[in-house]
Amino acid sequence: MRTKLLIAGAALAAAASISACSSNSTDTSASSAMMSSSAMAAPMSASTSMPAMAMSKMTGTFSGLNGKMVAGSAMIDGMTVTLTGYSSDQGPDLHLYLANGTTEQAVRAGVQISPVAYDKTMQTFTLPAGVDAGKYTDLVVHCDKALAVFGAAKLSK
Repeated sequence: MRTKLLIAGAALAAAASISACSSNSTDTSASSAMMSSSAMAAPMSASTSMPAMAMSKMTGTFSGLNGKMVAGSAMIDGMTVTLTGYSSDQGPDLHLYLANGTTEQAVRAGVQISPVAYDKTMQTFTLPAGVDAGKYTDLVVHCDKALAVFGAAKLSK
């Protein structure tokens, strides 16, 4: 009987985790609180002392994946990532990644840039020190809590 309770509890926890990034979430208070954190609201500025390796300009257009909606444009200019016309389905733990592909494995092997707000059309981020964006093919919107790729922009020079 105890084993059945443990299995049922694990299944419930997994279901809650997966549904946490659903666009049909009814618990918007936690999502809104997380999305309004100062880390996401304050744009970051590019450092002028970064090496020339990251000074290439890349652009891409977002599209949704896995039944999720993501739209807008992305531009990486040096160490600055700029999203314009951006929107996505709501998720409590959305992050932006540089990756070589859009699978979970590609995201894990990629570089996390920053949390990203689903409802702010213009957002600016600074790449982590030492990151060469030219080594990556995709800018991915990922829900870290549910391990779900929401969408991506294929980057081109």
